[in-house]
Amino acid sequence: MADAARAARLADRIKVIVARALERRVKDPRLGFVTVTDARVTNDLQHATVYYTVYGTDEEKAGTRAALESAKGILRSEVGKNITARLTPTLTFVPDEVPENASHLEQILRTARERDAEVAASSIGAQYAGEADPYKKDREDEEHDETEQIRDGYDPVEEDFDDEAAAEPDSGTPQVRRDEDSAEDAD
Repeated sequence: MADAARAARLADRIKVIVARALERRVKDPRLGFVTVTDARVTNDLQHATVYYTVYGTDEEKAGTRAALESAKGILRSEVGKNITARLTPTLTFVPDEVPENASHLEQILRTARERDAEVAASSIGAQYAGEADPYKKDREDEEHDETEQIRDGYDPVEEDFDDEAAAEPDSGTPQVRRDEDSAEDAD
């Protein structure tokens, strides 16, 4: 089993060899303007996948695909002559979809930029329907509300610790414990 670094070096070498062979050796009229974009080799160096792009119509792309399939033997023999591996890897040709996907993404980004520009243009000179921040309160108003609650007789500390909770037998408060202790002492 070969290592990944050797497979990557072999893939680069196969990419160059296939590109040169397509230029010099393959004389198929169906072969259009082909660019070999990438090659990948499995770690066992048995199979190579060659990615390519073709510019033209769908008919020209289909013709190029057929020409590459028919020239696979010639290209594999060229690869076998120019590499130093015990076995020549099989070649599989796959059309590279990256340029088409990139142009599609570029179109989506262009549309998003246009919509953002429209929104920015419509927001120029716009005003809020009410105040800029309708929930904003002055700090003085908050302090004033707290002091008024205490003046009105509301004390949150007293409400949380009232005498009724201390009188409950299961509450476990110190008052209940003291009452229980004094009852035991009286007995």
